[in-house]
Amino acid sequence: MTVTAPNRDMTAKTTWDGQPISQEKPHGVTIVLYRRDAGRLEFLILHRTYAGPDYEGDWAWTPPSGARYPGEDVDTCARRELFEETGLELTPTLTDCGTEEWWVYMAEVSPNAQIQLSVEHDRYEWLTPEIAAQTCTPEVVGNPLREIGRLSGNDKL
Repeated sequence: MTVTAPNRDMTAKTTWDGQPISQEKPHGVTIVLYRRDAGRLEFLILHRTYAGPDYEGDWAWTPPSGARYPGEDVDTCARRELFEETGLELTPTLTDCGTEEWWVYMAEVSPNAQIQLSVEHDRYEWLTPEIAAQTCTPEVVGNPLREIGRLSGNDKL
């Protein structure tokens, strides 16, 4: 399977792998996956394969995320994307950190959760909220991590 650059045009009709994208809002979801390890909060970010293993620019690192299929329930999309990209079967919680076009969910996992990457990704990192948000560029990708990081500072996670 050939992996190409992710499609960032939400008016597009298909994803990078040819699947249809919902033209109704929200067009997709991000899932901020977090764990508490030795008293430290960490967020999962995934490295995309499309530009090669050394690429570190915009869209190289993202939290689990993806487009919603036409007619797909948004919560179902969040569970599907999380499973496809990490191998984890969880029910993430909707947050108010997203936009009308792209909703943001969050879910906690145990420190020893096993991540199984899809062909779309070649590696992952567990990072502090601040470093994860800085690593995920452009800013629109890091913003959900920043927002949920702020919630963690307020003991809301």
